[in-house]
Amino acid sequence: MFERKSDQLLPLPRFAVRMSYTLFLAFSIMVIALSIGTAGYHFIVGLPMVDALLNAAMILTGMGPVATMQTAASKLFATVYALFSGVVFLSSVGVLFAPILHRALHHFHLDESSDSGDEQTESQKRGHG
Repeated sequence: MFERKSDQLLPLPRFAVRMSYTLFLAFSIMVIALSIGTAGYHFIVGLPMVDALLNAAMILTGMGPVATMQTAASKLFATVYALFSGVVFLSSVGVLFAPILHRALHHFHLDESSDSGDEQTESQKRGHG
């Protein structure tokens, strides 16, 4: 998906397409996780659908639960979903920022490799290569 070490830096319009793809991917991950949480809070905990969505969204974003859990099953689901949400949130942020970080590192590497390429050329010109 990303360019190789020896490739040129991706042009800005193609990078924008890549960013829109990763934004869609990160959004999709969040929607799936939100759907799992909403279903769990609705069917396991017994919250109305709107309250289940609110509770799942608050847990997924790290804000904390809105409703209190009364049964052991609801407390176990809330625990598992909270742990799952932390992993999903961090993973989706990683997916979103990976192209930006890769572009920055690739840009610095291109600067470094062009400098070392000049030195090799000079060395070869002197007959040492």
